[in-house]
Amino acid sequence: MSLNRFALRRSPALPAAAALALGALLATAAPAAQAAGTTAAPAAVAAPDIPLANVKAHLTQFQSIATANGGNRAHGRPGYKASIDYVKAKLDAAGYTTSLQQFTSGGAVGYNLIADWPGGDANKVLMAGAHLDSVTSGAGINDNGSGSAAVLETALAVSRAQLQPDKHLRFAWWGAEELGLVGSRYYVNNLPSTERSKLSGYLNFDMIGSPNAGYFVYDDDPVIEKTFKDYYAGLSIPTEIETEGDGRSDHAPFKNVGIPVGGLFSGADYTKTAAQAQKWGGTAGQAFDRCYHSSCDNTSNINDTALDRNSEAIAHAIWTLSAGTGEPPTGEGVFSNATDVAVPDNGAAVTSSIAVTGRTGNAPAALQVGVDIKHTYRGDVVIDLLAPDGTAYRLKNSSSGDSADNVIATYPVNASSETANGTWKLRVQDVAAQDTGYIDSWKLTF
Repeated sequence: MSLNRFALRRSPALPAAAALALGALLATAAPAAQAAGTTAAPAAVAAPDIPLANVKAHLTQFQSIATANGGNRAHGRPGYKASIDYVKAKLDAAGYTTSLQQFTSGGAVGYNLIADWPGGDANKVLMAGAHLDSVTSGAGINDNGSGSAAVLETALAVSRAQLQPDKHLRFAWWGAEELGLVGSRYYVNNLPSTERSKLSGYLNFDMIGSPNAGYFVYDDDPVIEKTFKDYYAGLSIPTEIETEGDGRSDHAPFKNVGIPVGGLFSGADYTKTAAQAQKWGGTAGQAFDRCYHSSCDNTSNINDTALDRNSEAIAHAIWTLSAGTGEPPTGEGVFSNATDVAVPDNGAAVTSSIAVTGRTGNAPAALQVGVDIKHTYRGDVVIDLLAPDGTAYRLKNSSSGDSADNVIATYPVNASSETANGTWKLRVQDVAAQDTGYIDSWKLTF
């Protein structure tokens, strides 16, 4: 987890009862990820078990690499390159097409590792990733060997199952996250717009085995979020929304260009409350990870239960969200537009459109309107949702005292009197001088 990230958010194998509950859950189809204005059909095949022993074996390798290379796996250090080589060798042997993306940061060469599983619709790509670098002060086994190992073992499980999902699967291990998301930013910034449009979702896993663990789910794309929440609900494990660190791990560059994102987190140096300890166990008044960014972040700094559950959740999400290409007859539907629209300073209103199709009846009484508007003075901005018949629903008024940047929010709208199908518009106007901005992206969740 990056040094500039506010840190908050995220015992033995599952008992037999929990395992049965997990099996029952995985046998049940779940909503699939957003893909260019549609949602995917439920998964037909349940994810396999992800052996905890395998995930921990990868962590042991990361620890050995760090120990042999000055005690860390940081960007520009030999321990990082050795970590990349270890992961790449596993994936090459499993039948992945791998590539190393090279970049420079702080005068040192860094690497991203990208691995593509053959097959699936190349125009609908589901991606999952984790940063592989540590800080210079330690081996980084929870931060972020845990996420890296779980994503690796999930990718290997795809190979063992010879999975043939409807969507194309891509996995990534990022470099220099601890220096400010350098590797993932480099990847996204160098991805042509035509390739960006093919990404139906990016899942991020940064610290998922914290010793005093919590169970936090990213509050971003609603379909991805619901996939994780439903998984944990099936295990009778309550979750909380991960908000303190929002936008400060490797999902942020993807989110900033309108790609649906989601992920899991088990917590860093913030303190677990009494209420959280009551529902999750562990110790109230202590950090989720007391070894965050420290030399004690080694193989002893892992909660096996949290690592096991989160690894299984990753596999469940990959199997579920990569299945199907059509609109399900019921359930959530997400429609989005990520085309930038400039908002003129103190000028006329502009609009961005979304064509909704495949729905039945009227829109819901709790239609969710997610907006991402970049602006240097958000108080100047007035926002309306326009229904297909032209009816306007005010989302945000101007406010002279609201001097913060950007409008990134989700607004509930009672649109139950409106027909769901048709062209919906986001109307944005800047009503005061001197500050400018643009519509970055927006979406409707039915």
